[in-house]
Amino acid sequence: MAETGSKRVITAEKPEDLSQEDMARLIVDMFHRNMVHYTLWFNAVEHQFGITRALEIMKKARKDSYDIQMGRMAKVFGFEMVDGIPKPFLEMPKEKLINIMNNLGVNWLANDGVWFQAVESMRDMYDAKRCNDTCWTRYSPFEAWSIKEFLGLPRDAGLEGLKQALRYRMYARINVQSIIDEGPNSFIFQMNDCRVQSARKRRGLDDYPCKSAGLVEYRHFGESIDSRILCECIGCPPDEHPDEWFCAWRFSIPEGA
Repeated sequence: MAETGSKRVITAEKPEDLSQEDMARLIVDMFHRNMVHYTLWFNAVEHQFGITRALEIMKKARKDSYDIQMGRMAKVFGFEMVDGIPKPFLEMPKEKLINIMNNLGVNWLANDGVWFQAVESMRDMYDAKRCNDTCWTRYSPFEAWSIKEFLGLPRDAGLEGLKQALRYRMYARINVQSIIDEGPNSFIFQMNDCRVQSARKRRGLDDYPCKSAGLVEYRHFGESIDSRILCECIGCPPDEHPDEWFCAWRFSIPEGA
């Protein structure tokens, strides 16, 4: 490996000739390529067949891909798989598993912020918000689908299903949220403490105007849990809001729907 300015230049003709450090870096890069390749496949299938059919196809692809890749990695790293789960997870204390879930939530949010800032720094705020909102049109129905699959919810899970699903979102690991029942046909979901907005508040910054993304995010999530569910924004930045929440949304199913 040679240095050209601040850029590392690899001189080894083939991977087998790399130093241990550079070989380790290559392995990390190959993990990243696998993740991006999987995502690009989903994007291509979604483009060809639409989001609903793409999720159905991914259900099969995900299981087959996971079984193949985790089975191989289990042999390489020397751990067992039990019913599709790495055995070390089954032997960990529950507190450690909860800590892993919390850190996965923080990593998810950090990844979101890194992408936003990368677009903003190389383009502008408008393009970053445009990409962010577009991302939510894909991620929100995907996350709803993923949670429904995990929980075994029916196709139209109703408001009770939505309440349960909201507690399983990535956001639920990092933010403080609450649900207020209004009756059999509606409830209000509040984001009482938002990690992003609270951090801005501590720095003396105005709220980030996330309403355009929220309108996409919550509507798609609710509809993906149950096609009858309607979503109404009660308030979301740049809207004024009380101290007890940053954004609030009403989910409802009309009488007779």
